[in-house]
Amino acid sequence: MNIKIRLTLMSFLQFFVWGAWLITVGNYWFGTKQWSGAEFGAIFSTLGISSIIMPALTGIVADRWINAERLYGVLHILGGLALAYIPQVDNPTTFFWVIFASMLCYMPTISLSNSIGYTILKSNNFDVVKVFPPIRVWGTVGFIVAMWITNLTGNKASANMFYISAIAAVILGLYSFTLPACPPQNKTSKDASLIQSLGLNAFKLFADYKMALFFIFSMFLGGALQLTNMYGDTYLSDFEKIPQYADSFVVRYSTIIMSISQISETLFILAIPFFLKRFGIKQVMLISMLAWVLRFGLFAYGDPEGGLWMIILSCVVYGMAFDFFNISGSLFVETTTDSKIRSSAQGLFMMMSNGFGAFFGGLISGYVIDTYFTVNGQRDWHNIWLAFSVYALVIAIAFAVLFKHKHNPKDVENIAH
Repeated sequence: MNIKIRLTLMSFLQFFVWGAWLITVGNYWFGTKQWSGAEFGAIFSTLGISSIIMPALTGIVADRWINAERLYGVLHILGGLALAYIPQVDNPTTFFWVIFASMLCYMPTISLSNSIGYTILKSNNFDVVKVFPPIRVWGTVGFIVAMWITNLTGNKASANMFYISAIAAVILGLYSFTLPACPPQNKTSKDASLIQSLGLNAFKLFADYKMALFFIFSMFLGGALQLTNMYGDTYLSDFEKIPQYADSFVVRYSTIIMSISQISETLFILAIPFFLKRFGIKQVMLISMLAWVLRFGLFAYGDPEGGLWMIILSCVVYGMAFDFFNISGSLFVETTTDSKIRSSAQGLFMMMSNGFGAFFGGLISGYVIDTYFTVNGQRDWHNIWLAFSVYALVIAIAFAVLFKHKHNPKDVENIAH
């Protein structure tokens, strides 16, 4: 089979595994199991903890001892087995530990899949910059397809979503053993300290005021992303409790409506070169933050009938909110850090947003919603989304005032290539 097609299949399955349950787990938790919001926040914190500790550790293992594609396969199979056990779990505490085990296996496979793709493409003399992005886009397609399958098969509040994900994970794990070998590169020197090996030397960037601010804002925005993943589908499904909306399209196909967010994400990627050249890195990051304000604000006032356009527009705006900060932030790190620690700095950026941001975003939002916005098991979605919108607005204003960065057109002149 053609190498590009094989890597496309890997990318598709990589995010299919996640998409089958990530957006709909709230429906299972609140609707089917009737568990509490505070405990639910802890579930999403597992993504953060796993993102903090696992990618660096598995990177060292793949760099020194085990072929990357084999490690990738083993992790997916183990993660799939954990997912397959979830339907047997009957209490929130056990659910937390099982999903945590699954995430410890899954989160490092995201960076491993990139590494495997780069290695195989380079060894076959492909232009990675040109060939890899179209392959990676199929990962987002996989995420969307999994969401649609979970919804259309009637499993958006069912334990079957975990079986769908587990089967895909085990298939991907087995498939990865058929990929071309990606042997250890031994790029880390034998006498490197543990801090250097784990990429933690990038933490010295916190001594620089501007970089420290950037990483702190990355963490706050990482929290905003988790709010969307955690509660979006549950919010739409909860319209079922209002008689006039009980059988609406929004309630029946909430996951499909949420998938507009992922579709938007793929489209806004194409707009980034124009925005970066026109406005510069800081302004694009600020646009992202204002897009988060809109994302939450539109949800606050939307409904399945007269306000359906607000729900759909909120999903469209998500693409701008998500892409503009992730990609412009990555470019900021690329253009302002020393080449010796650039990879570690990129890892630190992801650790702050997907790691600490997800961890604190999950825990704090779960507690706040449960304590201040839930009465007799009913969540006040209007004020929940307004509170999140105000949160994003405060971040945006603080960023505009505190973060000083001069636009240099040379920083972004090659962004389209």
